[in-house]
Amino acid sequence: MTMKKKAVFTLVLFTLLLGAHVGAVSAQGEGTPSSTPLAVEPVSTETPTATVNAGVSDKDLPLCLPGAYLETPEDCLPLGSSLILTELARKGFTIPLKPLAATKPDTSLVNLDIKYAKLNLQAGMQAAFYPNLDSAVAGINAFRFLSGELLYITYTYQSDVGGKHFVQVESGEWVRASPATYSPFQGLQFTKTPSHSFGWILDQANPRRGPGYQAEVINETLTREQVVQVYDAVEANKTTWYMIGLGKWVEQRYIGVVNPMSAAPDEKITNGRWIEINLYQQTLAVYDNNQLVFAALIATGADPYFTQPGTFQIYEKKELETMTGSFAADKSDYYYLEDVPWTMYFDQKRALHGAYWRALFGYTQSHGCVNLSMGDSHWLYNWANVGDWVYVWDPSGATPTDPTFYTQGGA
Repeated sequence: MTMKKKAVFTLVLFTLLLGAHVGAVSAQGEGTPSSTPLAVEPVSTETPTATVNAGVSDKDLPLCLPGAYLETPEDCLPLGSSLILTELARKGFTIPLKPLAATKPDTSLVNLDIKYAKLNLQAGMQAAFYPNLDSAVAGINAFRFLSGELLYITYTYQSDVGGKHFVQVESGEWVRASPATYSPFQGLQFTKTPSHSFGWILDQANPRRGPGYQAEVINETLTREQVVQVYDAVEANKTTWYMIGLGKWVEQRYIGVVNPMSAAPDEKITNGRWIEINLYQQTLAVYDNNQLVFAALIATGADPYFTQPGTFQIYEKKELETMTGSFAADKSDYYYLEDVPWTMYFDQKRALHGAYWRALFGYTQSHGCVNLSMGDSHWLYNWANVGDWVYVWDPSGATPTDPTFYTQGGA
């Protein structure tokens, strides 16, 4: 690059950085501007200042060339664009941007040699089982019924007649049911803990140029399950805004964030292995030897069937588990879920497991269990051992913590 081109590039870069920095502060809208850095491991504890070697006056020093100065330079003043670049560098933001050092798990983990189907409920919230296909098509001679709100079975054979789906279960019975497909979502694997936060977009959205609804909307579409890096967090308009790029901000409801931990969150955890469940962010993070090795979106208990905060240990692992239960007095919310895969119990009936009936992750949906995609639950099952720690918390403080509030829980 010629000196002229480099000078032009530096000027443009400085303009962009300064505009993004000022815009981020002014766009907060209400009250005094405030910025809350995320959990970023500092590279240096020193802050660039204008004070240098004794006997050398500030006015005798030139401005530093544009760049990030994580240690105080002795021969220049790290002000202007350098100060902005240094602030960003301390949050993990570099130019050019470095990709997140992560990989997708093996896609074969998603596949399971089991056919699932959702029962088609008739009047009265029930599904009818028939001795043969002809009876099922005609709707006569039903000899067994299953009622409930969420009913999934496994099947061996499918036949479509008159535009209707019928499946045969292992016992030979036939029932109206719709073959189910499950989410192919997979989280991320890491070889070392990232220096800053990251996350997944939960729903289609457009970022803004600053943190706040007053900031300009950018003509860029963020798509569901898109991975983004997170460099800062700011409170504005009574919500949290995350900086996902230079002059790009997205509000909390559109993103599930992982803030990497630098140490075990509970003194009980002394072996460097734990699974973190963040109820506010709806994310899971796995640590081995005190290093982040895996992270994913999840679905935990919805109000009033919260997933209980606390520190637990996995006490049982089961490759396949049929889950049933109800909470309403009239049993109208009964659920029946055959062959739930990769189940690991950690708090009474609350478990980590695959959820083939979930299309989306990143939202509260369960009866208390921690639901994962098929691929993510398979990865976690392969990694975890009985006795491993499960740390469940809600950084927002909204989830009840009184143990007397909780029942045994469910799927």
